[in-house]
Amino acid sequence: MTWTSAYRSAIIEAMNSEPVQLKARADRHAALSDVSRLAVVDALARSDLSPGEIGRMLGAPTNLVAHHLRVLREAGLITQVRSQGDARRTYVQLVPEALDGLIGQRPWMGDRVVFVCRQNSARSQLAEALWRRLSTVPVASAGTDPADRVHPGAIAAARRHKLPMSRPSTHRLSDVLLASDVLIALCDEAHEELAGTSDRQVLHWSVRDPVRVGTDRAFDEAFEQIAVRVRRAAATHASTPEVPA
Repeated sequence: MTWTSAYRSAIIEAMNSEPVQLKARADRHAALSDVSRLAVVDALARSDLSPGEIGRMLGAPTNLVAHHLRVLREAGLITQVRSQGDARRTYVQLVPEALDGLIGQRPWMGDRVVFVCRQNSARSQLAEALWRRLSTVPVASAGTDPADRVHPGAIAAARRHKLPMSRPSTHRLSDVLLASDVLIALCDEAHEELAGTSDRQVLHWSVRDPVRVGTDRAFDEAFEQIAVRVRRAAATHASTPEVPA
């Protein structure tokens, strides 16, 4: 058998053995062949966005934005979640792991990362602890209306996942914010509040609030979502060491 025929046979065998996976990958590449859709996906790698924010970024009308989002959704690249703050809003998110190795990741700019939630009692605390474990870049967390204490469910989730969280306490954002900070809101309410009042960019990861449910499962699900996002974000900073799997 010649090299060419062997190569062709290998391709045919792969197509026959994994037709569903190959079709899904082809659909994703096709969806990303459009410049605007690729720009949307690159932006979503850093921050969840509302359709309106995507429209302003692209300078595109509502119907064209809806078309792009439909193509990306049908290719399995994005999903949309309803805001837990303003229920009239939805946020577009990348599907975890759907784009590994397919998109560019711009490096983080800023001297410190600050994770923000309204109460600074669960999601932002877990994100801070995860970032501290994975990156040498300074980190903090804070709330726009902080609770009196960190929620016991968050502390228990950190313990289950063997994540160090030593004597955590809540902080008000205005008390800790520095000019060079990169802000990441994990709370829809905090994002919507800051987007209307802050003159700086606030990145957004729309993570469901586990405190509203109160179960171990809700806290573990929030932990896993945050861990994926933190791992990817930390890995794009130039001064970050190799991130453990």
